[in-house]
Amino acid sequence: MTDLSRRHLLAGVAAAGAATALTPLGMPTAGAAVPPAAAQAPGFYRYKVGAYECTSINDGARSFPLPDTFVKNVPKEEVLAAAEAAYMPKGMVTVPFNPQLINTGSKLILIDSGNGIATYEPTKGAVGRTLQNLAAAGVDPKSIDVVLMSHLHPDHTNGIRAADGSMAFPNAEIMVPAKEWEFWMSDENAAKAQSSDMMKNYFANVKKIYAGIESKVTKYDWGKEVAPGITSIATPGHTPGHTAFAVASGGSKVLIQSDVTNIPEFFLRNPDWHVAYDTDPDLAQETRHKFYDMAAAEKAMVVGFHFTFPSIGHVEKDGTKYRLVPVAWNPVI
Repeated sequence: MTDLSRRHLLAGVAAAGAATALTPLGMPTAGAAVPPAAAQAPGFYRYKVGAYECTSINDGARSFPLPDTFVKNVPKEEVLAAAEAAYMPKGMVTVPFNPQLINTGSKLILIDSGNGIATYEPTKGAVGRTLQNLAAAGVDPKSIDVVLMSHLHPDHTNGIRAADGSMAFPNAEIMVPAKEWEFWMSDENAAKAQSSDMMKNYFANVKKIYAGIESKVTKYDWGKEVAPGITSIATPGHTPGHTAFAVASGGSKVLIQSDVTNIPEFFLRNPDWHVAYDTDPDLAQETRHKFYDMAAAEKAMVVGFHFTFPSIGHVEKDGTKYRLVPVAWNPVI
């Protein structure tokens, strides 16, 4: 039997290092290392839903210090412990962003548009990657027929604008939930929001992003086929008009849940937590259970905008909580 002690292993490493550091003439060998790339690979992942080819497009991920009120109904220490258990940087939280591209054969549909290219340089490339990852996937923004919004928070809607303020997807129809549009475009609601910096900024952002194109926006209702094979699902609470989608082709289906839950490490494991970004936390909690009970019962494939890239998995019930089972990376579409 071979006895590998720590002393033997360290001695072996030292000997190997000495053997490779010098040539027989005592001269050091030439270094074979390549310079660090200092850049990440393109972020896109293709998967099939029946005859539809779908692509998860990574817009990036943002890490930031956990705010005191990130979760409103539990102590911050409990949230920090959950973040540590999820191996996030100490005292921090990381949020990924993943729009979805659906190619039905007749239409090219982008579900949500990311943070926008204007955020790329200020965040040093952490977010705002949707356009470059679409290009890496071989998709011209001009070829996109529909940009289908789940709701109007900045990380979902700002990507419709290019860096110069023009339309990033110039030939696309912009579709927005009717209830969502009604809420954010209301001057009365905006006036009520002035006491909250976050909500005040959200209202101002919607006005800015949609300025001049209001008449070109198509409003859609819940429970309707809003594009070929794509049905809107009412999932209010995160925002008044927040919408999820069922994408179906043949006998296959995927549920695209947008922000029914935010970070799965937190809000699947703790579905009764109230995240600061929810307009109606109690309704969001109710919606979260309803949606995931349905997904678990159907054993449906689920795509989450804030799931870790490539953002696809199955949600299973775990007592009163849920857990995400990521799909295996498949090299074949």
